Amino acid sequence: MDISTKTVPKTAKGEGGFFTRMWRKVKDFVLSVVHGSAATKISCLFMGVGQMMRGQYGKGIIYFLLEVLFVLYMALFGGPYIWHLGDLGTTLGGQEWNDATQAYEYTKGDNSFLILLYGVVSLIVLLLFVAVWFMNVSGNIKNDKLRNIAAKAAPQLFLDTKTKLVQGACSMKLSSRAIAMQGGRVRVYLSGNCEGASVEIDGERVPISELREGDRFGSLQTLIFKGMGQDKKKGTYAEFLRDENIYTKEPPVHCLYLYSENGDLNGAEYLRECGKVSTFKEDCAQLINRKFYALLLALPMLGLLVFTVMPLIFMILIAFTNYDFSHTPPGQLFDWVGMANFSKIFSIGSGGLDFLLVFLRVLVWTFIWAFFATFTNYFFGMILALMINKKGIKLKMFWRTLFVLAIAVPQFVTLLLMNKILDADGILNVILGTKILWLGDSSHWAIIPRITIIVVNMWIGIPYTILMCSGILMNIPAEMYEAAKLDGANPMQMFINIVLPYMLHVTTPYLITQFVGNINNFNVIWLLSGGGPVDNINYGAGAKAQATDLLVTWLYRLTTDVNPQYNLASVIGIIIFVISAALSLITFNRSKATKNEEDYQ
Repeated sequence: MDISTKTVPKTAKGEGGFFTRMWRKVKDFVLSVVHGSAATKISCLFMGVGQMMRGQYGKGIIYFLLEVLFVLYMALFGGPYIWHLGDLGTTLGGQEWNDATQAYEYTKGDNSFLILLYGVVSLIVLLLFVAVWFMNVSGNIKNDKLRNIAAKAAPQLFLDTKTKLVQGACSMKLSSRAIAMQGGRVRVYLSGNCEGASVEIDGERVPISELREGDRFGSLQTLIFKGMGQDKKKGTYAEFLRDENIYTKEPPVHCLYLYSENGDLNGAEYLRECGKVSTFKEDCAQLINRKFYALLLALPMLGLLVFTVMPLIFMILIAFTNYDFSHTPPGQLFDWVGMANFSKIFSIGSGGLDFLLVFLRVLVWTFIWAFFATFTNYFFGMILALMINKKGIKLKMFWRTLFVLAIAVPQFVTLLLMNKILDADGILNVILGTKILWLGDSSHWAIIPRITIIVVNMWIGIPYTILMCSGILMNIPAEMYEAAKLDGANPMQMFINIVLPYMLHVTTPYLITQFVGNINNFNVIWLLSGGGPVDNINYGAGAKAQATDLLVTWLYRLTTDVNPQYNLASVIGIIIFVISAALSLITFNRSKATKNEEDYQ
């Protein structure tokens, strides 16, 4: 027999690294196409044709139309934008004098922004098409495994001759034709008493009692014993499967014979069952009944792709260009500059460390703000919740209602109101008879505005924590408090050893979310202080950062201020993403909320 490839052994789950497993899957896919049917090979070039060759007309037409639409999209729209991604445009639009008309005419040039934007969109469309193409080819490979590649007829029973059998002996009906398998299964039906009988497969005789699931037979080890079974009409059978990871140019042929206990050759009945190619109606029914989750997740996944993934890729690419006020389309073009923007942020190379120092000051203040904004709200809110829920406290519903009313006021309204109250001529200074610049004092590293912002954030954030902690405190088992009292624990010890561990375990994901959210807390900083006050320390080196700016407000200022610097803002956006993702993943995976989840169930 002509063997075109070596055996591709099946591997245990988790064997090898990620790239090793991926390589095996790719290799298996390629071999399945190379040694597959004509329908599979044609489907690689013309999507849907393979399905239509097997009677799956609905699915085939859908695949074919998707390919036609993709080709038209790339030819008429997406292709040129992908082609120009390397240079982001070369022709600048402008006005040219036309002697014939004695007037200036506008000539349309390239738009770097649109080239980059539509180029990213077209690349995403290309990747989606590759995924659909893979589904199309995989479907044809699956069809190859469901039925014999060479056989166009339905699965059939090979029964050419019958042997007269001794009554009570283990017997099989014998076919004069051998079995050619390429996908599907073979069942050998038994009858009578099979004790002591043996089966000969391709010249190898094995007692039936010694057959074990997973045993392989044949010169290529292509036939696998799957076990014994019962059929209501035909009785006991032995089932064998074809190993789909062993490829041959011709279907392997197997000869099976059954011998009774005394060595007499008995008959055999072969039944080749290769499965049935599903119809479009059956595929739709399976999608609705068994894979309905895929339909439900389709729209959210599309929204995630359009509103999160594509903008994120676009922002990352902007960081590697010189897109700023001097290179703003359509009047000007921008181009790729590699790592130049990162070099400027981190002051690598010539130019001094001024910009790097500004970046570090903003970064340090961002972390200080995120820490205090998170944990002041958390611990003060927890303490107030404990006080309200303490036995003996009256009017508990009244106190909770007051905090709910504080939440009911929109946050931006509260912040704008506090901005007026804390103004130099605001009501707070009028009441105190002072002229303190609560949000405008730039002396001593703007310590007063920074403390003021943290305190105001407590005012708007603590009510949320109180409501959350109140619900959790009610779920702490009373037996834990009673046991602690019997051991002589005081209220502080019960708080440290019972309440705090329980709260931290349950609220760790909340704390991580709040910390990352405060790193990106644009509203509080911008609506309260606008990132100010202006100081020469942070505003230098062309950075335009102000005293209370976070990374996110600094990013916004770079894109909206005079002479916007979109490229540097994109670099800062990447840094914010890396910091937020790293903190979230590392902190959550190292927390007890994931390691000791069963302790609090």
